[in-house]
Amino acid sequence: MSVSVQESLLDMGDELAGPVLGELGGSVRRTPLAHGGWVDFCPGWLMGSAEVFGALVETVPWRAEQRKMYDRVVAVPRLLCFYGEDAPLPDPVLTAAREALNAHYGPELGEPFRTAGLCLYRDGRDSVAWHGDTIGRGQREDTMVAIVSLGTPRPLLLRPRGGSAGSGARPLRFEVGHGDLLVMGGSCQRTWEHAVPKTSRAVGPRISVQFRPRGVR
Repeated sequence: MSVSVQESLLDMGDELAGPVLGELGGSVRRTPLAHGGWVDFCPGWLMGSAEVFGALVETVPWRAEQRKMYDRVVAVPRLLCFYGEDAPLPDPVLTAAREALNAHYGPELGEPFRTAGLCLYRDGRDSVAWHGDTIGRGQREDTMVAIVSLGTPRPLLLRPRGGSAGSGARPLRFEVGHGDLLVMGGSCQRTWEHAVPKTSRAVGPRISVQFRPRGVR
């Protein structure tokens, strides 16, 4: 697949050791949300992520999907791949990332992250509309979704479910890419929505890796 990404000077891994995961803990910044939700953000958690991006572009069996929307079938504006509980992840760095996330968030979450969903946003025309991960237990229980972003930064927006945060209020905005980690927790999937909007600007590709617990999609 002829997709490439420009490396960030702040995203350089160890030339000998390859991509490196940073420490969690004090480097994670939490933003409390209304209605019991929260968002953690750790910029540049995966250093050397451009190497991982290049490997995933070539080795992941990306597929295009179609979905029914109202009275017609439309193409999903991004490429997808899902790794279930027993499926080996496509790169050892992702396995290490899941282990690190489980070590850090396991006590708060009460269970491990088990699955990984990958999305490839090829350019600004690819996007994901406003939604919450409410298929399965996320519709009725607090949970977490941890996202590792690789490639060109794109804005990830959040707003309270059903509309904006208030009169004239803008959605929360996180620019995620180049190895950034963003974790949505508490009631976030039920009470808030998130989106990656389309853009007419010339932007490079991005891969989103979403780690979830069992029964959450």
